[in-house]
Amino acid sequence: MPKLSSEENIAAIYSTLARAWGRQHWWPAKSRFEVIVGAYLTQNTSWRNVEIAMENLRSAKVLSAQGIRNVPLNRLQRLIRSSGYFRQKARSLKTFVKFLDRRYAGSLSKMFAQPTAELREQLLSLNGVGPETADSILLYAGQHPVFVVDAYTRRLAERHGILSEKATYEEIRVLEPRPAIRLCTGLQ
Repeated sequence: MPKLSSEENIAAIYSTLARAWGRQHWWPAKSRFEVIVGAYLTQNTSWRNVEIAMENLRSAKVLSAQGIRNVPLNRLQRLIRSSGYFRQKARSLKTFVKFLDRRYAGSLSKMFAQPTAELREQLLSLNGVGPETADSILLYAGQHPVFVVDAYTRRLAERHGILSEKATYEEIRVLEPRPAIRLCTGLQ
């Protein structure tokens, strides 16, 4: 049997999982803005801790761009404390809303209408946004066809000999099998 390329191996793994489990729709959010907040809050913590913070924001009626814009920083910090690194994350959320307001007049639709590579660079320039967060925002909130590399992706790639444990985020990200991403997101 011929050896599969890394891209073919990734596509084969994805196809097997998709056949077994179907589309997952796993990101629990009620809006695109909630996905963005979740992408910030999930950095270096468990989703359970993020759920607590998201519920705090929702109960305080500040889980929106307007809410984050208007809530005092110290109150925002208290609301998201369960997510860890709450001081940095609160400042980063405020920075994101300022970016959205200044660059896109507060419109996520305008923001997500930008070309993927251009928007990715803009997101990466924001304090508190690394490659995984930028790609999560692009894929799950904006439906841009990008490959999010998380700890599970890295572990899978290592165990199946697709890449070495020293592979960088970008080395893994460029292996993205476009058909698998389209299946995952429902994009054409």
